[in-house]
Amino acid sequence: MPQVIRTRRPGRPDSLPLSSSQTLPGRNGFTLLEVMVAMTILAISLVAVYQSQSQSISMAADSRFITTASLLAQSRVAEINTTDPRLISSGSGDFGEAFPDYTWQVVVAGMDESPLLKRISLAVTNSRMAKRNTFRITLYRAVPP
Repeated sequence: MPQVIRTRRPGRPDSLPLSSSQTLPGRNGFTLLEVMVAMTILAISLVAVYQSQSQSISMAADSRFITTASLLAQSRVAEINTTDPRLISSGSGDFGEAFPDYTWQVVVAGMDESPLLKRISLAVTNSRMAKRNTFRITLYRAVPP
């Protein structure tokens, strides 16, 4: 039977690993400082995640409003463009049951620089939003004499 020669590796004890019932003195778990540092790192990372989630929800709501308001404004502009320029007047209204939170307002004004032009300002507003709830567009139409 061949003889096995054991060599000692630096930094490693020759004895077998300790069982679960045997522990080294002073190594019974995590220290309070280690737990507090881990909790601080966790808290900082969770705050960053929650802030980014909140910002993403806000940006999604803003983009939804801009998309919807611009499409509604485009439909109202198409109606204005099909109307005789002499009959266009100021007014307001809503977009019906399909978009109950959205209203529009048109303000028509003459141009001092040129009596042949009308300035038509259209505002589409969402009544549910508290900030940045109005989309505005300005058109200029030529009025034949």
